[in-house]
Amino acid sequence: MTTSGSTPASPAQAGDGRSTGRAGAPGRAGQPARLDRRLIAVMAVATGSSVANNYYAQPLLPAIAHSLGTSSALAGLVVTAAQVGYALGLVAVLPLGDLVERRRLVVVLSLSTAAMLTWMGLSPTIAWLLPAALAVGSASVLAQVLVPFAAGLASQDERGRVVGMVMSGLLVGVLLARTVAGWLAETGSWRVVYFAAAAAMVAQAGLLAWRLPRWHEPAALSYPRLLASMVDLLREEPVLRLRSAFGLISFATFSVLWTSLAFLLARNYHYSAGVIGMFGLVGAAGAGAASLAGRLADRGWQWRNTGVATVLLFGSWAALWAGGRSLGALVAGLVVFDFAVQGLHITNQSEIYRLRPEARSRLTAAYMFLYFVGGATGSVLSAALYSAMGWDGACLAGAALASLALLTWVGASLVSRQTAR
Repeated sequence: MTTSGSTPASPAQAGDGRSTGRAGAPGRAGQPARLDRRLIAVMAVATGSSVANNYYAQPLLPAIAHSLGTSSALAGLVVTAAQVGYALGLVAVLPLGDLVERRRLVVVLSLSTAAMLTWMGLSPTIAWLLPAALAVGSASVLAQVLVPFAAGLASQDERGRVVGMVMSGLLVGVLLARTVAGWLAETGSWRVVYFAAAAAMVAQAGLLAWRLPRWHEPAALSYPRLLASMVDLLREEPVLRLRSAFGLISFATFSVLWTSLAFLLARNYHYSAGVIGMFGLVGAAGAGAASLAGRLADRGWQWRNTGVATVLLFGSWAALWAGGRSLGALVAGLVVFDFAVQGLHITNQSEIYRLRPEARSRLTAAYMFLYFVGGATGSVLSAALYSAMGWDGACLAGAALASLALLTWVGASLVSRQTAR
């Protein structure tokens, strides 16, 4: 592990207990250096703001459809395009963190995202908006570059805490994106959201360039071989395949819900974009589930976590379907739903990170690629079925996908018992 540049001491040295310069602070004699809390906070906020770019559109879909004179089905494809772009970025961009200097990479990605967000804000038609959303999604993979970057900067005894704090930033970004988008849209137009987000990414690029240390961790593989190795990991690791299947299905249900929810709230309840965005705060339950699932996984309860999460995921759709007529049922369903999705996601990650520590970035890329394939599939299904059948159609798709997750858990449990005999 080597560093480049002239910054004082390297992140690798942090793990050895020596001074980390800007990256951290010297520890006491005989103790490892601790990563600067301010730097952790900067990385957590940057992770959250980067991933938020993929979720701003969800409460804005009715306004986008009206402004551009397009259908709800086509407007819903903005979410799909962002998720497809993110999946492509996970495959094509994330592995670059093992090949190029990471500080430079995150600054370039921040500025690229700002340019693409400006493109979204200026788009005159849906034909311009969709490729812009695809490009924003690809650049927003910066969030996944920062998590292993933080892990590398941290010393061994604090790595779990640091990664947990940065991941909490990601969850808060997903949580607040819809709320912030709704509030900003109330000031004038949905375009304001993307101009403000672009300005924030430019400011973020400057802050990261100032605060992050230089870090270069060249892989022994070439770039094409690095990409191909992700396929090898999927072929060789059954746990990765199973957890990727759970991730794909659960994020498909997530996209089914959040792609159609804005239309439901606008048409059935006549809420503005600002009020629609407030429903993102219900996801606070998901952040709590992430913490709980992580602690239980450390105790060896991963499979129980998975079973409980899939049961709750399936059951939540009954309340969500009733939410078409009852606001109380809708809120209750959202709380249970987000709790299940986030709990399952963290359990999945805890399992795949146990497999091959030396290939953690590629394991993440393979899992997250399939995760966002599921998200894109769910948003397409949701947009099409909502246009054809309304909220009932979206709930039918969501419940069907959730039942598939539950059946996968039951089937894997039966196979495991048969194998154990």
